[in-house]
Amino acid sequence: MTITTARPGARNLITDVPGLRVGQAADVSARTGVTVVLPDERAVAACDVRGGGPGTRETDALDPHNLVDAIDAVVLSGGSVYGLAAADGVTAWLGAQGRGYGLVAANPAVPPSPVVPTAILFDLANGGDKAWGEDPPYRRLGRAAAVAADEAFALGTAGAGYGAMAGQLKGGTGSASVVTADGFTVGAVVAVNAFGSVVAPGGRTFWAAPYEQGGEFGGLGAAGLSADPDDWGLAKADPKARTNTTIACVATDAILTPAQARRIAVMAQDGLARAIRPVHAPFDGDVVFALSTGRRPLGERPDFQIARLGALAADVLARAVARGVHAATPWPDAAVRCWRDLS
Repeated sequence: MTITTARPGARNLITDVPGLRVGQAADVSARTGVTVVLPDERAVAACDVRGGGPGTRETDALDPHNLVDAIDAVVLSGGSVYGLAAADGVTAWLGAQGRGYGLVAANPAVPPSPVVPTAILFDLANGGDKAWGEDPPYRRLGRAAAVAADEAFALGTAGAGYGAMAGQLKGGTGSASVVTADGFTVGAVVAVNAFGSVVAPGGRTFWAAPYEQGGEFGGLGAAGLSADPDDWGLAKADPKARTNTTIACVATDAILTPAQARRIAVMAQDGLARAIRPVHAPFDGDVVFALSTGRRPLGERPDFQIARLGALAADVLARAVARGVHAATPWPDAAVRCWRDLS
């Protein structure tokens, strides 16, 4: 078998996948934020849930057996259950643009129904001002993120990862991409708020080090990767149920069916296992979405290509996790430990 050479895309972001933009918004005082993955056109999508405490919206609609076979946006949000309202702002904005699913054709009196699958992470205990009463900021943040969608976006303390913690280190939003020699593009965006640690015990080497491209998260190599069986290093010392979670979206320009997208979402979850230790714990709500912008046919060996794209998605997601933590900075006027503080 000939293995072709692949490389990161021009931006090394999920938006290297043709037909995708990403928007982000944050509330600095509340220490929380939202990330929106916005396809130019409705996109085939799927979802895989592995964590023990997930928080989601409209993921059942993504089952390949159900009626809806495409989505209008994917939302990743802080805020725990309050963050699910970010999808309200995105949905209202999309509907006002005439985007969404519609059973009644060409009837202006019947608005379309945008399909906006959403996953949330818990950042309520990070010291920000959560005294929002009956007006949490997430609907506003969701709309602002959708309006801001572009090909370039910030990593680290931004978007859904603004309020996140990765084990005992400041978490964040990460992204990465890969383009194969025969032209397929795979990308990932992730908000890292894990219970587990993203670095090996006793140092600053990322668990994702074997997959690093071009020194994108420090270029330390993989020499420091070792751990005793029960040594979790910088995992959270006192985890609580539903207080963690890594939420992500992987994407490709390959033309996929909903079932094929589901298989890629399943395989992409292994990227979290390559980058976080431990992962998928009872305290986590890990969710991975997969979507297709449908630009390139799979070719004569579709099952092989699905296996290949799933493997690439796992590697890209592992890199995105490390890039998000590598880029993270403290909140204003806050003493929070970041990767850059390790020695």
